[in-house]
Amino acid sequence: MVNKKRIYWSLQIGGWLLYAAILILFSYDASGGVSPRRVIFFVLDAFLCLIITNWFRDILNRYKWLYLPIHTLIPKVVVSVCVMGLMIYFIGLPITYALGKLFEPITTLNWSRALSISQILGQTWLYAFFFFLWTVFYFTYHYFERYNTSLKYDASMIEIELNNLKSQLNPHFIFNALNSIRALVDENPSKSKQAINQLSNILRSSLASDKKGLTKFEDELKIVKDYLGLESIRFEERLKTEFDIHPDSQKFLVPPLMIQTLVENGIKHGISKLTRGGIIQLKTSVENHSLKIHIRNSGHLLNGTKRGKAGLGLKNTAQRLKLLYGEEASFRIVNENDNFVLTEIVIPQNKTHESINRR
Repeated sequence: MVNKKRIYWSLQIGGWLLYAAILILFSYDASGGVSPRRVIFFVLDAFLCLIITNWFRDILNRYKWLYLPIHTLIPKVVVSVCVMGLMIYFIGLPITYALGKLFEPITTLNWSRALSISQILGQTWLYAFFFFLWTVFYFTYHYFERYNTSLKYDASMIEIELNNLKSQLNPHFIFNALNSIRALVDENPSKSKQAINQLSNILRSSLASDKKGLTKFEDELKIVKDYLGLESIRFEERLKTEFDIHPDSQKFLVPPLMIQTLVENGIKHGISKLTRGGIIQLKTSVENHSLKIHIRNSGHLLNGTKRGKAGLGLKNTAQRLKLLYGEEASFRIVNENDNFVLTEIVIPQNKTHESINRR
C-alpha cells in the first residue's frame, strides 16, 4: 500500500517550495534582480505557510471537516483561510524587521504603512487566496481517494459474496442446521421453532450483506448468537460459549458477517476436530477510539493455519478490512497457548467508510 504520509509531505514540501520559487521569480522579473534578504524572506514565508497548513490539516481531520455537507463546509473554510492569512501576515512582520536589520541596518520597517488597514487587508486576502487553493487541492485529493476506495469496495463485493456463500453459509452448514431442526420438531417443538427463527435471521443477514457497506456491532452480535445457537443443537455439550462485550462496542460499525465468519472458522477448524469439543469466547474492548475484538476457540494452529484446510473466511476478513480501513485496522490469528487459538481484529471508529455505508 502507498505510504500516504510520505505522499502528503512530498506534496506539501514540494508545493510550498514551488510557491517560494514563483515569488522569487516574480520579484526578479519586477525589479530586475532579487536581494538575498528577499530570497530568505520568501523561503521563510513558504516554511511558515507549510507549518500553518499542516496545523489546519490536523483541524480538518480532528473535527471531521472532510465529511461536512458543502453548505456547512464553505463558510468554515472561508473564515479559516482568512484567519490563517491574517496570522501569516503578522508573523511575517517581525521576520521582515529582523531581516532588514541584518542585511540593511540603515533602513527600518515602515510600521505605519505595515499596520495600515489597506496593507493588512491586501496581504491577508493574498495569503488567504493561496490557503484557499491549498484547501481545494487537499479536499480534491481526499474526494478522489474516497471515490477510489468505494470503487474498489464495489468491485470486490461480488467475489466476497461468492466466497461468503462458500465459507459462511455453505450447503454443509445449512444441511446440518436443517437436520438438527428436523430432529427437534418432535421432541422439542418450541426449541425447533427458535432454531428456525435463528436460521432465518442468518439467511436474511447473508442476503442483505451485499447491500450494506457496514452494519451495527449489536446486529452482528445477534447473528453470531443465532449461529452459535444453531451449532449448539448439533454439538450439544461439546460446544460452550462465553461473551464479554464492552458497552461502548455498540458505537462501532463492522463489516457484515465478519465476526460470524471468524466464529464459524473457530468451530469448523478447531472445536469440531476435538473429541471433547471446546469453547468459543467472544470479548470486545474499546481503546484509543478503536474496537478490539478477541475471538478465542479451543484448537491449535499448525504452521500458521488451523487444523485441516483453512477456509476462505480469513482471507475475506483481511481483504475487507484492508479495503475499508487501510492501515488503521489490523487482523491476526495466533496460538495463544497449546489449547487456544486467538483471533484479534482492531477497527477504528472514524474513517472514510462512513461514506461507503451511505450508498
